Amino acid sequence: MLNRNEILETIDMVEKEHFDVRTITMGISLLPCIRDDAKKTAELCYDRICKKAENIVKVAEDLGAEYGIPIINKRVSITPASLLTSSFCGKEVVLAKALDKAAKTVGIDFLGGYSALVHKGMTSYEKSFIESIPEALSVTDRMCSSVNVGSSKAGINMDAVALMGKIIKQTAELTKDRDGFGCAKLVVFCNAVEDNPFMAGAFHGVGEGETVINVGVSGPGVVSHALKNMKGASIDQIAETIKKTAFKITRAGQLIAEQASKRLNAEFGIVDLSLAPTPVMGDSVAHILEEIGLAQVGAHGTTATLAMLNDAVKKGGVMASSNVGGLSGAFIPVSEDIGMINAAKSGAITLSKLEAMTCVCSVGIDMVAVPGDTPASILSGMIADEAAIGMINNKTTAVRVIPVPNKGVGEEVEFGGLLGSAPIMAVNQNSCEAFINRGGRMPAPIHSNKN
Repeated sequence: MLNRNEILETIDMVEKEHFDVRTITMGISLLPCIRDDAKKTAELCYDRICKKAENIVKVAEDLGAEYGIPIINKRVSITPASLLTSSFCGKEVVLAKALDKAAKTVGIDFLGGYSALVHKGMTSYEKSFIESIPEALSVTDRMCSSVNVGSSKAGINMDAVALMGKIIKQTAELTKDRDGFGCAKLVVFCNAVEDNPFMAGAFHGVGEGETVINVGVSGPGVVSHALKNMKGASIDQIAETIKKTAFKITRAGQLIAEQASKRLNAEFGIVDLSLAPTPVMGDSVAHILEEIGLAQVGAHGTTATLAMLNDAVKKGGVMASSNVGGLSGAFIPVSEDIGMINAAKSGAITLSKLEAMTCVCSVGIDMVAVPGDTPASILSGMIADEAAIGMINNKTTAVRVIPVPNKGVGEEVEFGGLLGSAPIMAVNQNSCEAFINRGGRMPAPIHSNKN
């Protein structure tokens, strides 16, 4: 039974170690809103979001004040929008504008779910939807988009992979006045999950209830602080400390999630205990790895330390809550982590090393800025590599890459807020275009046949 005494233990973490609940995300099913007409569907979606989420900001602020834990973001995720737009191909942006308007009306930070799931095949209406993404992201401010192109059970839809490289390039071009910012709101997945509360990849899966609360907690600074007095400790002792710290963090998130669900008249979904960094000093996943013993993240041993960290976080969280879900592990976004930013600037982190790290972290190549002239086929190659890692290892992987128009290696881009800043990283320029252009579907691995 959770009680206030357990929360009181977190006060020091909040005041000194940057602990926070990163997001309360309300998942809303919009399936009842489907109509043949774009305008009518958009109006019904707007009304439903405004009704269901009208109190989410107030409840989050009340809970933050009551328990003394900052709740940084209030968000909404919706039914994958490609399911809502199938009867009005070519007019999908009408819905996108309504979703963005709803996000602003209820006062949330982001709305996720302008999404399509095409991991095995792609219908004509889904292709039309995906082709609407660049315009949709260029004319909205708070709406996020995602596309799932592969899974361990289905394999990888290489036609979708090829298309997404082009979509990313188009999105960057349409938002070039903001250094390609639209791409920061677009993520390409393999093995996307239905209950992820984090953006840009959140959507409300069709297997979810009508209205669900998912909470994402975050505490890189807490973990880093716990390791500062462990000089000379063995790796198993380090892992045990991380596990115990993750337990405390998750217990706090569990209480917030339960209370938010009751007050918002929604189901309690999951607690996602991912260590999500910010650009603030003291709130870095990279610095945890350095505290364990690396001179700088990217050094040999980085993948091993990250694997241990991810595993310990999951073990501690599972002990603290029976409702752990989402992604739950450690994020390594370049622009959102001061340690990763510094490592990229110094050259300690390259795209090749990032790819290796994604084999054992929560997601994948995340918030990486690359030269604006990077060909679409190379972006598709990155997506294919990450999707293959996810497919073979039965884990979620993703790519959120920003080809920054008119900028090259050595320059920097500033996105602001939690999205931070990033140096533009070098990309292997050897072509993979012939491979990407083959299309088709990459077969699922043999171990996917588990029935």
